[in-house]
Amino acid sequence: MAIPTSPPRRGLLRLLSVLLLARTAGAGAASEFDDGTSPKFPGCDNTLQKVKVMYWVNGDEQSSLTGISARFGAVLPDTAASDGPKRPAVQPDPKDSCAKSAKPLSDSVAVAERGECTFIDKAKTAEAGGAAALLIMNDEDALQKMVCTDKDPPPNINIPVVMVSKSAGDKIQSALFDGSKVDILMYAPQKPSFDGAIPFLWMMAVGTVACASVWSVAVVGEKPNKNDTASLGGEENPEAEVVELQTQTALVFIVTSSLVLLFLFFFKSSWSAWLLVFLFCVGAIQGMEYVASSLVIRACSRCGEPKVKFPGIGNVKVLTLVTLLLAFIFAGTWVAHQNSPSGWVGQNIMGICMMILVLQVVHMPNIKVASALLIAAFLYDIFWVFISPLIFKKSVMITVARGSDDGPSLPMVLKMPKEFDSWNGYDMIGFGDILFPGLLVAFSFRFDRSNGKDLTDGYFLCLMIGYAFGLSCTYVGLYLMNSGQPALLYLVPSTLGVITLLGAKRGELSQLWNAKV
Repeated sequence: MAIPTSPPRRGLLRLLSVLLLARTAGAGAASEFDDGTSPKFPGCDNTLQKVKVMYWVNGDEQSSLTGISARFGAVLPDTAASDGPKRPAVQPDPKDSCAKSAKPLSDSVAVAERGECTFIDKAKTAEAGGAAALLIMNDEDALQKMVCTDKDPPPNINIPVVMVSKSAGDKIQSALFDGSKVDILMYAPQKPSFDGAIPFLWMMAVGTVACASVWSVAVVGEKPNKNDTASLGGEENPEAEVVELQTQTALVFIVTSSLVLLFLFFFKSSWSAWLLVFLFCVGAIQGMEYVASSLVIRACSRCGEPKVKFPGIGNVKVLTLVTLLLAFIFAGTWVAHQNSPSGWVGQNIMGICMMILVLQVVHMPNIKVASALLIAAFLYDIFWVFISPLIFKKSVMITVARGSDDGPSLPMVLKMPKEFDSWNGYDMIGFGDILFPGLLVAFSFRFDRSNGKDLTDGYFLCLMIGYAFGLSCTYVGLYLMNSGQPALLYLVPSTLGVITLLGAKRGELSQLWNAKV
């Protein structure tokens, strides 16, 4: 008996349901807050901008915070250097800045709590007290748009007004409460016209789908008889290692993922984020062990022969033990350094290995199952990105994918740093946007081989082109709409639509619909 490198059937399905969560293509642009619907008139016509709040505690620079500018007040500069020196932070007395402060505010950044009076009244009070800027701490972990109403007179406010989330504001407030000297510098960087991270992210996603689809033939090696095929990790009953999806699986995925998504939306906490990190590491360790073992055996077939016998377990390949240990060390190192500047490299390696394994273990047998699963995921994306704001006041999927200021970020994404962006953020694509179309692309490769088709008369090449085109459309939509995009909105038509239309044109739609590969 050998230790299998692929997850058990039920465990893998549970893992896949979690992977549905992070599926936005990337974060919005600098003007993502501006809805264009609130009233605008002289004195209250600023563009709502994403603001970078830099702060120092006793001279030590801290991690910058994210805020939103107001429709009224002075416009912030787009670079830190042009704003001159940083200014001391002072919390007014009263803390809500609804009345004249007992503390001097001259040439300071007034740090006020939300509530008791309007944003405009807070700004007027702070400006009258001599403050150079007003920073409002929200009472929840979100950013509220500070706009005017049709009944408001022109505010005539000449200081910048910015809001930060509750968790971000708590960091500044706790430092002030401890008696520390806090300095603040705020500016609103503009998003560069070219995002150099997107082409690399596109190549990673397309390359993962292509590589995983042909892995069993190009790396593992095709066996002359299906019954002689070695299992993905064990030596007994190879067919038990493959999970064949059914049409009812679509309902299970959507219901489970929706429940978990809502849980993360309403109960965002560090422990729930760490739970997802743990699940990610479990899948990634198995994925790295499988990929490493496959590559080693491909280069040296005899390397997989040495075994060690353990009581109660049986024979275990030495290669399996070594690669599992190395994978565990790699995952542990990543967990300890995931927020470092190079943490994204380890996350991408782990994620790609896991997705390669998933696409070997989970099979779509035909496009009947593919239609049920991809259409369900398609509707899932549209609902939780575009329709959920009508019910929950904000996009549930985008909110969950962005995470919170506390705890680790969601790991179920491939990401690339935005080298040309002052925010030093990341472009991301969720695993679901690779796995779900990838299941169909991998099916097309198996179908072509089982029916003796090559690249010119088969479906695999067409679906790869369709996936690459659909992903390109996703990033075009991201650029034009300045907000996160549900990638399956573009990927399902460009993959499922392509194979359906091509199969109908060739008279093979019935064969594709009822296939068993």
